[in-house]
Amino acid sequence: MTPRTATLIGLSAILMWSLLAVLTVGTGTIPPFQLAAMTFAIGALAASTGWTVRPAAMRALRQPALVWAVGVGGLFGYHALYFLALRLAPPAEAGLLNYLWPLLIVLFSSALPGERLKLHHIVGALLGLAGTALLLLGNGAALDQAHWPGLAAAFVAAFVWATYSVLSRRLKAVPTDAVAGFCFATAGLAALVHGAIETTVWPQSASQWLAIFALGIGPVGAAFYAWDIGMKRGDIRVLGAASYATPLLSTGFLIIAGYAQPTTTLALAALLIAGGGLLAAKDMLGATPID
Repeated sequence: MTPRTATLIGLSAILMWSLLAVLTVGTGTIPPFQLAAMTFAIGALAASTGWTVRPAAMRALRQPALVWAVGVGGLFGYHALYFLALRLAPPAEAGLLNYLWPLLIVLFSSALPGERLKLHHIVGALLGLAGTALLLLGNGAALDQAHWPGLAAAFVAAFVWATYSVLSRRLKAVPTDAVAGFCFATAGLAALVHGAIETTVWPQSASQWLAIFALGIGPVGAAFYAWDIGMKRGDIRVLGAASYATPLLSTGFLIIAGYAQPTTTLALAALLIAGGGLLAAKDMLGATPID
């Protein structure tokens, strides 16, 4: 596989993740941990079907405890928080807060060996924070006190995913097939938590079932494998820069589906968050491809 092909595969993950919010809202009132268990099980089963013709791929599951902790902790922690956020807060606002993760990845990556924090990183972070403040303060009338737990979950989810992504870059030797094991473990953990604290709610319509399967196949399935391939074999700079389009695409899909209203505040917040991320990724945009 050439770096160009791997980069294109990684870019497909960004498109799938931009559908995460609208598909999650389309699943109805299914509790967050139940939804995580169902969608991750679908994603893991879909990936593991390839093991019937590639039995050697199962060897990828033999990884040190640290690798499993990073993989399962990132996938389970992030999605549990994200699904919770979309249940407790308006989807557009929760989605934009969650999509601070591309900016956080740039900031966290700058602390890795051989990297350093530069002025445009700081300015980009301030623009992202300004967008977040505008989102929360500018919509004060719409966001009552009951929404704050959901918004807090979305904010923490952004940190969890950024941490997982940066740590994954340090684990380049781990084969992509291991992601299926992380998804199986995440589905199991989510099912346990669901059984302990939630009441099962089954989908009430065919459209809700369709949204669940679409989540499991795409944003909570194939996207992880595509992102892993892109991060390990593709151009990380291009993928990092392109990820800043996700909040704009995600908000656009929510508006098209009728789950959010196009407002000036929402548009400005999206532009500030995405623009801050693009500024922080200036080095990536101007860099030559990585082979």
